[in-house]
Amino acid sequence: MDPAHIPISHDRTDWTAKREDAQPLCFEVTERTDRGFAGWWGKESEGSLLNFLRFEVPCVLQNNREFVDKDGQKHYFTGLFLCRPTGQGKSMLIVRFGGTRSSPLAKLFPKWFLHQNGSKVFEQDMGFLSSQNEVLIKEKVPTNQLYLNLRSSDTWVAEYRKWMDKVGHGMPYHIGHCTISLPKVPALVEHAPAGIVAGVSASSPTKGGIGSMHAPNLANRYFRHVIHCKGCRDVVKAFQAWKNALSALAAALVALAILASSRQWKAILIGSTAICLAGIYACSTAITMNTTNFIRIHRRL
Repeated sequence: MDPAHIPISHDRTDWTAKREDAQPLCFEVTERTDRGFAGWWGKESEGSLLNFLRFEVPCVLQNNREFVDKDGQKHYFTGLFLCRPTGQGKSMLIVRFGGTRSSPLAKLFPKWFLHQNGSKVFEQDMGFLSSQNEVLIKEKVPTNQLYLNLRSSDTWVAEYRKWMDKVGHGMPYHIGHCTISLPKVPALVEHAPAGIVAGVSASSPTKGGIGSMHAPNLANRYFRHVIHCKGCRDVVKAFQAWKNALSALAAALVALAILASSRQWKAILIGSTAICLAGIYACSTAITMNTTNFIRIHRRL
């Protein structure tokens, strides 16, 4: 619901978000009901409202974009976000993107790479969400007393909070634009560490506790995404198998290079070992991309 944050929070995370593209936005709200709201929005520099956003209960957000290419042909792009609670302060987000035209570059990357890049985007958001949640829980006041919502950037955010004002009384707890009803026991959106502790967390064994590959670490991308995605689970297993096989092969080649009497064979075996080590590094990098720990690089209290 907050298109203004994309060039700032996700600067160069993908091919579209760039900090220098941050600019005022224009909004036009066309619907307001107890079931949600909808309207058009666009960049001020575009001169027209090319995006249509709709939010509906229980928590469904769709953003459609219409544009014309250089040949005068119309194209459409849509993003669908389905959010469901999994516990107090925790949610599962299901995302689908589609369009009539896709970038040729996107086809060059495997799905697991796009998935981990998407996870990186949401982790960048979590850093801000966790800080904002701490402020909301500490201050115990509605958002209009804490944040200045600008018409040039925050219209959908304000509409959502105002919608909460209308329907929040039917929820276990809510934080609206002018009203608030906090839970008896507040939940932190994110418990990931910050500062020195974050560095220790990042250097911990993959996916969890000391000496364990299976101890749940909820700050880890593996437990946030990979265990819910069969494609990424299979990729991590495949890279781990390749890493183990290449490690064994590299050890065998080193042993043969030591035993070889011919300089020519020694050179061939050492060269083959170097290739295996490069493969091991590539596999380790891919595994790390799918099992990295989320670190809060800032804390606002």
